[in-house]
Amino acid sequence: MREVFINRNFREMRELEVLIQEFGEHARVDIVDTVFYKGTEFPLYCLVLGNNKPENPSVGFFGGVHGLERIGSDVVLSYLHTILELIRWDKVFQRRLEESSLVFMPIVNPVGIAIKSRANGQGVDLMRNSPVNCEDATLPMVSGQTYSNKLPWYRGNFTESMEKEAEALCRVVKKYLWPSKVSMAIDVHSGFGARDRFWFPYAHTKKPFPFVAEAYAFTELLDQTYPHHIYEIEPVSRQYTIQGDLWDHLFLQHMGQQNRNFFLPWTLEMGSWNWLRKNPLQLFNRWGVFHPIKPHRRSRTLRRHLALFDFVHRSCLSPGAWLGLRKLERQRLEKLALEKWYD
Repeated sequence: MREVFINRNFREMRELEVLIQEFGEHARVDIVDTVFYKGTEFPLYCLVLGNNKPENPSVGFFGGVHGLERIGSDVVLSYLHTILELIRWDKVFQRRLEESSLVFMPIVNPVGIAIKSRANGQGVDLMRNSPVNCEDATLPMVSGQTYSNKLPWYRGNFTESMEKEAEALCRVVKKYLWPSKVSMAIDVHSGFGARDRFWFPYAHTKKPFPFVAEAYAFTELLDQTYPHHIYEIEPVSRQYTIQGDLWDHLFLQHMGQQNRNFFLPWTLEMGSWNWLRKNPLQLFNRWGVFHPIKPHRRSRTLRRHLALFDFVHRSCLSPGAWLGLRKLERQRLEKLALEKWYD
C-alpha cells in the first residue's frame, strides 16, 4: 500500500512557529489542542499578547478556518509581523498593550491547509459545525448539509460534539475574550463577491442583531475616521443565512450568561472575485478561487487590512465613542440601523 505523505510544515505553519520564537517572552503561547491526520500531528496554536486582566479590553484574530482560504491565515500572520516590530520600538503601542490584550489563532484548520481542502481532515466544514440551526436557509446546500462528508459544506456530527478545531476556537474565545469588559473577534475569510465585507451576526436568522445600534455606532465611527475605507459593513444574513455558524453559537452562549460583558464577533470576508477577474487562469489552480496567486496581489492583500485591525484595537481601548449608548441615542441608532440593514 502506498504511503501518503502529509506536509505538516507548510508555509503558514513554518511562519507561525518562527514568529513564536521571535516573540519570545512578549507572547504567551498555548497549544490549545492537537489534531492528527494520516499519522501526522498538527498543533493548534494560540498567542496572547498584552495584559489580559478582566478590566482590559481584548481583541481576537482568527484565520484559516477554511483550509482553501489560506490568505486568511496570511493576513493574520502579516499583522503579527507588524506587531512584533511595533513591540520592539513603539512606546505608544507598548502602552496600549499594557491596557489591553491581543489574541491570535492564525491557523484554525491546519489539516485543511495541508491537504488543500475547505473542510478539516474529517471532511467537516468548521463554520457549519455548531448546533445552531438556521431559521430560513436561503441556500439549502451552501447553508450547510448533513448528507455526506464527500460533499462540501458538511456540518458533521455536531449533536454529539463539535470538531476539535471548532472546540479549540471556542475555548480560546471563552478563556481570553469573554472575561474582558469589552471584546471583539475578527475571523478572516475570502471568497464572497468582489467587495471586502465586514460582517456582524446573525448568520442563522434574518432577525435583527441585538446590538445593531452598537454596530451602527461603530460603523459611523469607522466612516468618520477613515471616510475612504473599502468595507461594506452589514449583518451576514443580508447576503445569506447558514447553519451551524460558530460565531452565532458563541454569541448566543455569551448572551445566556449572567453579568455578561460586551462581546462582538466580526467576519472579514475578502472579496476574491477581483483576483479571478484580473487573473482568470487562477481558476485552474487549486488555491486560485480563494487566494491571490500573483505575488503583487498577495502583497497588496497582506497590507490592505492593517488599518482596520488597528482601528478595532483602538475602538476597544476607547469604547466611549460608540459603546454605552444612552437610551434615546440607542433608539435613534437602532431605527437607522433597521432602515439600513433590514427590511
